[in-house]
Amino acid sequence: MQIFGVDIGGSGIKGAPVDLDKGDLTQERCKVLTPHPATPDGVADGVKEVVDHFGWTGPVGLTFPGVVTGGATIRTAANVDKSWIDTDAGALFSDRLGGLPVTVVNDADAAGVAEMHFGAGQGRKGTVILLTFGTGIGSALFVNGVLVPNTELGHLELSGHDAEKKASSKAKEDGELTWEHWAHRVQKYLAHVEMLFSPELFIIGGGVSRKADKFLHFIEDIKAEIVPAQLQNNAGIVGAAMHAAGDD
Repeated sequence: MQIFGVDIGGSGIKGAPVDLDKGDLTQERCKVLTPHPATPDGVADGVKEVVDHFGWTGPVGLTFPGVVTGGATIRTAANVDKSWIDTDAGALFSDRLGGLPVTVVNDADAAGVAEMHFGAGQGRKGTVILLTFGTGIGSALFVNGVLVPNTELGHLELSGHDAEKKASSKAKEDGELTWEHWAHRVQKYLAHVEMLFSPELFIIGGGVSRKADKFLHFIEDIKAEIVPAQLQNNAGIVGAAMHAAGDD
């Protein structure tokens, strides 16, 4: 079974058809830049461009970098335009895609569901936390395989700031930090999350998961196991498609 997945991020919008039996993309993904400002209309145009690239005419699952309630309504918009707040994203995207069936889910929650089913979280019980490091920090919290949605742990306070302002991959790039320096910030953040939730496993997702060998060895004194996401930066696309199919 194939469903189309789209992952909307602060810097890019990427999507592809997904084989839900394998948890993998069936074609090379298409990516366009997220418009700035990332308004609802601008992002919807980017989503349409990605979906039209494949000539897709079936159901579409989409992620959003913020809290999504009721399956469609946007409640927060930390890394996109504030006009998203209270937008019915399901109706917006379905209309822009010519009436195709659409579902919308938090981006990190989608990535987490994909990793729990097909990746680093398979078969893991207890408390598992996936963290996506990108424009911000997204989070997905699982207890015995069950998702606690919309946790937004990237906005925990760390040294007087939102954690994602100090420890996201964007913070690394903006500050021109070395991998070691950035890893020490990530370690401080993980220690704070660990103090609050005592997870058995941290899964590190987002684009930096491809470069885990450059920074994970610098992270010390965390009791939980720390592993990179196996689906890497495709986890959100896979999870979006799973959500559209009702497999989450």
